[in-house]
Amino acid sequence: MTNSQNSSSALLDLNNKLDALLELVARAVPAKPQKPDMQSADAFIWQPMPLGLQPVTNVNRIDISLLCGVDRSKKLLFENTVRFAKGFPANNALLWGARGMGKSSLVKSTHAAINEDLDGYAVKTPLKLIEIHREDIASLPDLMAQLRQEPYRFLIFCDDLSFDGDDTTYKSLKAALDGGIEGRPENVLFYATSNRRHLLPRDMMENERSSAIHPSEAIEEKVSLSDRFGLWLGFHKCSQDEYLDMIKGYVTHFNLKVNEEELRRQALEWSTTRGARSGRVAWQFIQDLAGRLETKL
Repeated sequence: MTNSQNSSSALLDLNNKLDALLELVARAVPAKPQKPDMQSADAFIWQPMPLGLQPVTNVNRIDISLLCGVDRSKKLLFENTVRFAKGFPANNALLWGARGMGKSSLVKSTHAAINEDLDGYAVKTPLKLIEIHREDIASLPDLMAQLRQEPYRFLIFCDDLSFDGDDTTYKSLKAALDGGIEGRPENVLFYATSNRRHLLPRDMMENERSSAIHPSEAIEEKVSLSDRFGLWLGFHKCSQDEYLDMIKGYVTHFNLKVNEEELRRQALEWSTTRGARSGRVAWQFIQDLAGRLETKL
């Protein structure tokens, strides 16, 4: 083999190695998220790597009029959201309390109700809802930075937010809610739901208190997270009458044909077998009832 052939072979081998190296680098460094088309939908899901904001054209929600037993929370959250949508000051909100009482449903239905009547509420542009998953909270500052220059107003929503053990991602949430040196973007509001009022399990707080030299200081940083939410809305277990009102509201809304006394008997039996009364249990009963009546919801 001539020197020229040896050089060509070596150069080809080097090029192949460089191509392989570039491919490995490309895999290791995710592509920059594409700028989303905010006009494509009113709701999005945040996926930080590698896709960014993904539009959701069909949001899983119910009409706000069907949320019973939470009238005070519904009124306060709706008013807070309308103020924000109109460009006025509003508070981040923490919806906490009993399972299945409509915390996440209230956020989604409030967003929908406002967008369905923009003129009636004097709102200039549609309000955008962005869901961020609990495991992506660390990327919340990146999301807020991306939204800062957009002409729309955004509700960032995290469902079932809580922190356990040595999880330190709550620090990212605290920084995002405070906004750091720039401040929280004026066009962004954060809503979260949780079963815990302080977003931390009681045993974790007790462990911090018992093992620290200064107990009050040991848990101050973690407990103070909930203080970043200016609006606290508590959701509590519903009474039997409130549970039955939920059932009747669904029956009327979906025009289900059933005898009132039989409806009451079946609804109470359903809640007894599940050992609970809540909005979620009421909805599950309605799905079962509609199925037996062969009626689509």
